[in-house]
Amino acid sequence: MKVKILKKDLNEMHIELEGEGHTFCNLLQKALLEDEAVEMASYNIPHPLVSSPIVYVRMKEKRKSEKKPETALKEAATKIRHLTKEFRTSFEKALKEWQQT
Repeated sequence: MKVKILKKDLNEMHIELEGEGHTFCNLLQKALLEDEAVEMASYNIPHPLVSSPIVYVRMKEKRKSEKKPETALKEAATKIRHLTKEFRTSFEKALKEWQQT
């Protein structure tokens, strides 16, 4: 996955995710929206034949002590990694139990 920063300011960021689609972007959007500091998170795939979605993140009114959009994206990525690890562990356990029956 290639990530390209299209816009970055104090409380907003737009990034392009080359080679991704609705599956990953929807998961990323959900993880971002669970962050109380995020005001808006969405994505758009400008053309269905070119899979380069643009992810938009806007933070709530920026104060010096509040979170930056890049921090929210990093935390969302970490959250996704933990979720997929948890799923993999549960799936492998279920598969092992199923094979033993």
